[in-house]
Amino acid sequence: MDAAHYIRRHHRHTLGHKQCASVVVRHIKAPVDIVWSLVRRFDEPQKYKPFVSRCTMHGEINIGSVREVNVKSGLPATTSTERLELLDDKEHILGIKIVGGDHRLKNYSSILTVHPEVSEGSGTLVVESFVVDIPDGNTMEETCYFVRALINCNLKCLSDVSERMAICPDSGMKRSEMAHGVPV
Repeated sequence: MDAAHYIRRHHRHTLGHKQCASVVVRHIKAPVDIVWSLVRRFDEPQKYKPFVSRCTMHGEINIGSVREVNVKSGLPATTSTERLELLDDKEHILGIKIVGGDHRLKNYSSILTVHPEVSEGSGTLVVESFVVDIPDGNTMEETCYFVRALINCNLKCLSDVSERMAICPDSGMKRSEMAHGVPV
């Protein structure tokens, strides 16, 4: 199936006044189970999100769980508070809503889905969509461009980490140690 099918099926957002939405698609040359093992770790986004320096979460990973994320310097933020809205291990769907933090991504909500690519062998198709308020002083185009750039960077790193894990399964390194390509 193609990305358009998955977008229609899983990536529906209700747009409010002064909001924008978009979708980013990434092909990864690694099996779904490896990619999903990284994505589903709501408590460890820093495994593939390069702008996250630290994540603190109390308790188990469940719908409604909240994580506090510290953002690396260089971005116009230092913290983000995020709630897990959807986690479906069968369909490989992760939904997150930002509920606080010192940034301009107000009412941000995203859905990330992971799908096998049969035509590409053991590849994976990742689709991430979002909706967010357009901050005062910004246009819809600027807001969507900024968020898509962040998502593209995250998915590029997810691709790099997943592909390294697929190539080095017997290297003696645990998957958690492979996040940055070197032992921790």
